[in-house]
Amino acid sequence: MKLKNLSGGNFVTGLDIGTSSVKVVVAERRSGKPALVYARKFQSGGMRKGAIVEMSETSQAASRALAGVRKISKSALKNIYISIGTPQAKMQSSRGIVAVSRADAEIYQDDIDRAVRASQAVNLPQNRTIIHTLTKEFIVDGVGDIAEPLGLSGSRLEVQSLIIDAFSPHIKSLIRAAEFAGGEVSGLVFGPLVAARAALSKRQRDLGTAIIDLGFGTTGLSVYEENRLMGVAKFPVGAANVSNDLAVGLKIPVDAAEEIKLHYGYAVAKDVNQKETIELKKFIPDAKNTVSRRFAAEIIESRLEEIFDLVNGELKLLQRFGDLPGGVVLVGGGAKLPGLTDLARQEMRLSTQIGFAQADEWDADGGSFKEFLEDPEFAAAFGLVLWGIEGEGWSAGKTSAGFSVRNFIKYFVP
Repeated sequence: MKLKNLSGGNFVTGLDIGTSSVKVVVAERRSGKPALVYARKFQSGGMRKGAIVEMSETSQAASRALAGVRKISKSALKNIYISIGTPQAKMQSSRGIVAVSRADAEIYQDDIDRAVRASQAVNLPQNRTIIHTLTKEFIVDGVGDIAEPLGLSGSRLEVQSLIIDAFSPHIKSLIRAAEFAGGEVSGLVFGPLVAARAALSKRQRDLGTAIIDLGFGTTGLSVYEENRLMGVAKFPVGAANVSNDLAVGLKIPVDAAEEIKLHYGYAVAKDVNQKETIELKKFIPDAKNTVSRRFAAEIIESRLEEIFDLVNGELKLLQRFGDLPGGVVLVGGGAKLPGLTDLARQEMRLSTQIGFAQADEWDADGGSFKEFLEDPEFAAAFGLVLWGIEGEGWSAGKTSAGFSVRNFIKYFVP
């Protein structure tokens, strides 16, 4: 249950601390749609594959990101939502069953709450914490596929939930990094969920769509159908692995490989002219030779195929491989690589498109935030703000699956 933070109630801040960059977005509560008042990207530090490995570097990166937020309003620092992107997060299905408590057999909210709490009774090691309880369906007296049982009649109420838990030290580290930077954390959300919140329409979630968040250190996946989460996963590979492979294959420094990927990279090797070359001296001052652009593309394509193989493995477990009418939506910094949609379409046998935060959910001050809304790298940051807005009760819809950081702090953080 989300605890209300009245001191920051007019602002919600999304802080997406990634391996390569930190994205921050702030929305202010106004009449009508939430108003975007700040969006920026900064260099990250101290992160490896979605987890903090050097606290001082990460807190300094968070401080740089929050410095601009402080100028907007100090209240915005008191209501921060952060994504947790570690691949060590796990998902499992669980069922909660309760007897309807009233004599007239009408289902009330307290019956629903008891069923959800019952579904959270899963065995976890002491160093792991539940961060989400996501409802798949309710079942009343054996009749399932019920989205909202409130007001129905029955003697037994069941709920099918998806439980997502994470390594507790990773959660504590993220909270502390934000606090060292001068912020207060209101909630943590599993990374693959927030990108979907910003970039998928209800129609896409209804049809059946997979969203892939290709980050620098990790790749996230969430799959929706009939407006429900079917599955979610996080893989410990990302765009950085592409750069590392280029560095090895071309025998050049990693920094130069990253620049070559950004300026000359292409995801489908056969679409690159065999005669095209890359002059290495543009990236390495003392270099004298050139390399084939197609050879570089072959290295890139090979690593991306491995990433899509991991995604396809999850889709096969869900029995949705090649069977999602809404196709695939690609977000994250890695989604900017030219040719990526063509490769994804080929490897996953599904229609593919680049995803962005949906502009119609925001009052964006005359379009001044258009460049951020149209940047797939910012999808998760916008999704964090939307998740926070629902948790704060700004909008009619309200998520009951959020992770209460204050409860976590109370029991786990000295």
